Amino acid sequence: MAGRQSTLGEEGIAEELAESQRQISIAEFFEKNKHMLGFDSGARGLVTAVKEGVDNSLDACEEADIFPDIYVEIEDLGDYYRLVIEDNGPGITKEQLPKVFGKLLYGSRFHKRQQSRGQQGIGISAAVLYSQLTSGKPAKITSRTKGSEEAHYFELIIDTDDNEPEISVDETTTWDRPHGTRIEIEMEANLRARQQLHDYIKHTAVVNPHARIEFSDPKMDEAAKFERAEGAELPAETEEIRPHPHGVELGTLLKMLEATDSYSISGFLQGELTRVGSTTAEKVLNNFRDRHFGRGMAWRPPQAHEGDVEVAVRAAVANKGKDATKSFAREVADAVAERDRIAHHELREIVDEAGEQAAEGFGTTFGATVREKATAAAWAEITGNTDDGDPRETLASDLYGLVDDATSSRKDDATLSGLADRIAAKFLDSEDERHCCTRSELADYVQRAAENTEEYDDATIGETARENVLEEIWNAMVTVPDDPPNVSTVADDRDAASELLEAMRETDIISPPTDCLAPITERLVEEGLRKEFDADFYAAATRDASVHGGDPFIVEAGIAYGGALDEGGPVDVMRFANRVPLVYQRGACATTDVVKTINWRNYGLDQPGGSGLPNGPAVVMVHVASTNVPFTSESKDAIANVPEIEDEIELAIREAARELKSFLNKRRSMRQRREKQDKLGTILPEMASKLSSVTGRKALDIDDSLARIMNNVLVEREVEDGTVRLVVENNDSTNAEPEITDIVTLEPADVKAEGDDARVVEMDGEWFLKWSPTVSSGEAAALTYEIDGEADFDVSVDGIESAKLTVDGEP
Repeated sequence: MAGRQSTLGEEGIAEELAESQRQISIAEFFEKNKHMLGFDSGARGLVTAVKEGVDNSLDACEEADIFPDIYVEIEDLGDYYRLVIEDNGPGITKEQLPKVFGKLLYGSRFHKRQQSRGQQGIGISAAVLYSQLTSGKPAKITSRTKGSEEAHYFELIIDTDDNEPEISVDETTTWDRPHGTRIEIEMEANLRARQQLHDYIKHTAVVNPHARIEFSDPKMDEAAKFERAEGAELPAETEEIRPHPHGVELGTLLKMLEATDSYSISGFLQGELTRVGSTTAEKVLNNFRDRHFGRGMAWRPPQAHEGDVEVAVRAAVANKGKDATKSFAREVADAVAERDRIAHHELREIVDEAGEQAAEGFGTTFGATVREKATAAAWAEITGNTDDGDPRETLASDLYGLVDDATSSRKDDATLSGLADRIAAKFLDSEDERHCCTRSELADYVQRAAENTEEYDDATIGETARENVLEEIWNAMVTVPDDPPNVSTVADDRDAASELLEAMRETDIISPPTDCLAPITERLVEEGLRKEFDADFYAAATRDASVHGGDPFIVEAGIAYGGALDEGGPVDVMRFANRVPLVYQRGACATTDVVKTINWRNYGLDQPGGSGLPNGPAVVMVHVASTNVPFTSESKDAIANVPEIEDEIELAIREAARELKSFLNKRRSMRQRREKQDKLGTILPEMASKLSSVTGRKALDIDDSLARIMNNVLVEREVEDGTVRLVVENNDSTNAEPEITDIVTLEPADVKAEGDDARVVEMDGEWFLKWSPTVSSGEAAALTYEIDGEADFDVSVDGIESAKLTVDGEP
């Protein structure tokens, strides 16, 4: 059978293929690839639609400094499910509303380098697209801006051919909310992922304790209400930051160079990038000069027996007067002699300064031509390039010391001399009289010299030795002060832009500012856990900001343990990014990977096999806040395995887990203490009774004895002739700081406290004596007061573990 190409010819098939090619709109692309956005099934599509709507509502409220009140309702219509999401946000203007909901990749945050839940402008419009694809029905949107008398109501779908909203209804309406937005969409869906849906809502309430959320689905008898935490504040307002030099890529840098108004590279660095001031900009420029111009080799000045710089300079100067020339030459020679090493541009600076001084002292001008001749003469003397000198021998002698310092002492003298001589030849072969070269050029000098030395001198010079020699010579070289090319020149030269990028990345630059981030904070992480989980223990940790790819990020972790939490099976790991729960792809997320690698046995949790998720009644939450969270896919379900982020996640979890370990150790110790105390409480009364019957004496007070045996803090009352004495005896090995409240039914008089003044408060015919003594180990403190008549007493003690406290408060 004849092929298609043979029937149409090469030109014919190309023309036919060209006719079939056309541009694809982003809406049309996602229409056929909706799984990329998390709408790959009816179950997950419903969860994703709720997520996108709630995220939008939270962002809108926070940007307007409004405490979010969000209502989510899912209704089963038989063929479809109806989703309603309503908020009390600032509302959306009539002009913007159709674009926000009916145009993919339309938003206000994509170009901003600051923390936000959504950035691409895809989420809620993707939910609208999924709705119209599965039900064929338009989205119904109501929005009212603050101060408006009426709300705007739209019904729309997305025209996927051109990615534009297609509006079928546009009218004003009344609405009982003073401001806010409501969206209603219908879609093919199911509740197979009901648990993930409920998890998303609950977890959202945990990391957004400032929000109030009401949620209902068809299987619920009444709506679930997640109230905002008492005292919760809105997230801190974030500030947009400029790109950080360590996070810019070459294509982005070229684009920035073309768009900037700056003329100089220094101005560009300071004006377009964050954390770059004049000092940092100069460091970057020096690194750029090293790459673009190369460094100048700094040679050792000639010793007394090796040459005379002063004589050479005097010989190069004519018609300037004997005294002026002599002074000028001596200044140059003395300044050169003071240097350990000197590069060509440093020599020129010395000559210029000497010329200025001579002109000032003798009234004789040493112009540019004279200075150039003087510089050339002195440089020739330094490098041995004189009539009776041998520059190769001079430079090789200098390089020998650097090569010797860089290589093993086992290298023989002939090998070192041969290598130094051949490197010197490379410098002399260069056309640059300043002996400038880039690091890569210097590496080539060393490489070729080493190869020739091995070939002709029967020596061995390994890669390590070559690298050490390269480093030693490069460190002896000096950055040249040449003016870098301007911005437009670098923008037109990809190689120069690449050199600038490398210079930026090499420079040590302070981390980006973190006012672009709004972490939950340690206090509110714990409050969020307390609000939604009934546990015995809570801990939270917020790490300092770190940087990945030039983007700042902060990791927070929280742990809840015990109480009503499920004891069977693995702990519940809650993952968050920019305050958004990640409910899918748990196994593909860096957070889960880190949790599995931690040895939880060290922190008191069971971990079969020593790896994997630990077992126990616990919840572990991790929140990553960043201007650019590295997700594994467009659906933003999992955080990529970035080493810098994984390290911070581990440190944050361990910080909270250390508190869990202390809690469990303390609880275990208290349990053992109570068991011991219970046993003694059974044995001691029997011993006291038998001892009393044998001796005929009054039975002992076992409370006192038990307290001393157990090293407890003993609180004991003594009442005699109207004098009440409340004694705190510390039998523990550490200081005790109890908070004691003694309640008496008669007004106390002459109140005296050892170690701390007592406060007396009368309420409803009872007197409360509050006392907070500090009692050292083995010591006692007493509260004494007088009463007139019979009274009832009641003492309470706070600040001491119950297992470490014995109270004998009865008279």
